[in-house]
Amino acid sequence: MLDHLRRLTEHCLAADASLAAALRAVQSSPAPLVREYAHILGAEEVWLARLESRTARAAIWPEATVGELPPLRDAVVDGYRAYVGRLSADDLGRLIDYRNSAGLTFSNTIADILLHVMLHGQYHRGKVNLLLRQSGLAPVPTDYIAFVRGVPAATLPDATRANR
Repeated sequence: MLDHLRRLTEHCLAADASLAAALRAVQSSPAPLVREYAHILGAEEVWLARLESRTARAAIWPEATVGELPPLRDAVVDGYRAYVGRLSADDLGRLIDYRNSAGLTFSNTIADILLHVMLHGQYHRGKVNLLLRQSGLAPVPTDYIAFVRGVPAATLPDATRANR
């Protein structure tokens, strides 16, 4: 399980990096697109702070421009790599107590929190890709299998893509 969570973490961080590169390449990224990407990073930071029993460095929905997001992304990448890197298999069942954004208190295992972070991020990366498409831009491959293969997933020919 620990090795699997480490691999999912690397996929998550690589997918975030792919989106960051795509957003930097867009001259003027639409505000909803940037907001959605910022939320991915903000939520990842908030969950990491909960795991590390510290105050978060960002809000769950941070207000930021594309240019302001790289330091947060760097902190998230470094933080998750360090955190997951020092975990043992025994740590995965340890409960973490935290308050959610509504102020309610919960306890979840480290394994469940890490899995949530990975799934939550993928959901929102899909929304970013939808917003890219709606803006007339190409979506970014963030599929897990593409990460594992090291090759983007299959795509539709341009003529077919326009009709979908």
